[in-house]
Amino acid sequence: MNLHTATETRHLADPVTLSDDERQPCEVWTRVMGYHRPVASFNTGKKGEHAERRFFAEHRCGLGG
Repeated sequence: MNLHTATETRHLADPVTLSDDERQPCEVWTRVMGYHRPVASFNTGKKGEHAERRFFAEHRCGLGG
């Protein structure tokens, strides 16, 4: 499908809709014990631990100036 024809133009802000046959699985990796591993290769216990992880955002410290 050519998205840049005279009759059809797609803007970057427009949502993209894919059919199921156009989709592919997303492989998620995470850091475990100093190295990275795909989450799909985790055993049941490690998958449960991964699901319970909490994420945080570190904010910059405002130093006087």
